[in-house]
Amino acid sequence: MEKLDTDVPTYAEGQLFCTTVGKVIWVFLQPFFYTFRPVFTYPKVPNTWELFNITVQSIVNGLVWYFFGLHTMVYLFTSTFIAMGLHPMAGHFISEHYMFKVGHETYSYYGKLNWIAFNVGFHNEHHDLPAVPGAKLGEINRIAKKYYDSIPQCESWQKVIYDFINDPEIGPYTRIKRRNLGLRG
Repeated sequence: MEKLDTDVPTYAEGQLFCTTVGKVIWVFLQPFFYTFRPVFTYPKVPNTWELFNITVQSIVNGLVWYFFGLHTMVYLFTSTFIAMGLHPMAGHFISEHYMFKVGHETYSYYGKLNWIAFNVGFHNEHHDLPAVPGAKLGEINRIAKKYYDSIPQCESWQKVIYDFINDPEIGPYTRIKRRNLGLRG
């Protein structure tokens, strides 16, 4: 069901953030949308484990605040927000599912940043074999290099952010979702 993919921006996001300035704001606020979009697009009653998780996180956050102060909480919140928004490595969020070349819904990045980004750049490999752990995706690429070298790649996550913001043909609603072809994954 299309409705179940809360990773796809809403129609309102696509309409509100389609200009260059709007896309800068949208990229900056990306953590906000990733966090709250599911609440609005597919609300559900939290299960026991989710409630347990919220409780544990609240206790840990309270302890951090108590022992280290508000400035530490502000730092943690701000660094998370920046890392998922306009940070150069956050370009992987865009390169993973936005169509920059017609017919290609995801792009892999094979640069050195994969080493510190837990191989998140091997995104075509991840989609082709979703059960393979991230640590092994580079091996999948090595084995099938001929196949992966023949499809478009993301050369730079920073360039992806730049292109996304400045290309009038690309916006939040050009996010592509692979259609279910009856295959697992």
